[in-house]
Amino acid sequence: MTFPEPRIFAIVPAGGIGARAGAALPKQYRLLRGEPMLRRAVQALLADARIRQVRVAVAAGDTLAADALRGLPRTVCRPCGGATRADTVLGALRDAAPHADDWVLVHDAARPGLPAAALARLVDACLRHGEGGLLAEPVADTVKRAEDAPAAGRPARVQASVSRDMLWLAQTPQMFPAKALLAALEAAAAGGGATTGLARITDEASAMEQAGYLPLLVPGSMRNFKVTWPEDFEIMEKLLASDA
Repeated sequence: MTFPEPRIFAIVPAGGIGARAGAALPKQYRLLRGEPMLRRAVQALLADARIRQVRVAVAAGDTLAADALRGLPRTVCRPCGGATRADTVLGALRDAAPHADDWVLVHDAARPGLPAAALARLVDACLRHGEGGLLAEPVADTVKRAEDAPAAGRPARVQASVSRDMLWLAQTPQMFPAKALLAALEAAAAGGGATTGLARITDEASAMEQAGYLPLLVPGSMRNFKVTWPEDFEIMEKLLASDA
């Protein structure tokens, strides 16, 4: 296969255990219409021929990833998983040893519903403007800030309503020049303890923001929601069934 320049690769951090999903297995290996969620997330990235390789970063000793990914083209599995998502992405970038002009997309294993059109929008926008960015959705609901310390045994109370103007909900993939993202994560790692450094990095955009960048916001898709809670699996099953 002949690829256009510049070189684009993807990282899928898959070293977590998915405790909130209530699964016996790490949630990335739960089946969705007969296939592991991780496999479906990787397949969504492979739909764009501009992505030369998908690098799945798993925990050391992971015995499930190889079977979950078996037979997929342009896909490698690397034991780069760390204590946090940011640790895993940093380890995967170091392992990839990117070239100076490479771009990287980082995508959640728990977002198997990524539409090809949304992925193409992100890649097109970043390459057209020469800037990194992320898929995101404008906040539609009224936002409430809860009180700091609710009393035991009762629900939290509203402390204040928060204006939703100019607020967006971040999704993945998030796409950046690979060397710049690596430098941003290295800088965060060098400055941190338990509540600083990489511990404060919740996504790649936040690392780039901390380094002084202003990432592009590219409209995502409601189908690209993150499977987090047990009931999310049923919703995603129905969405995937509608595509069959």
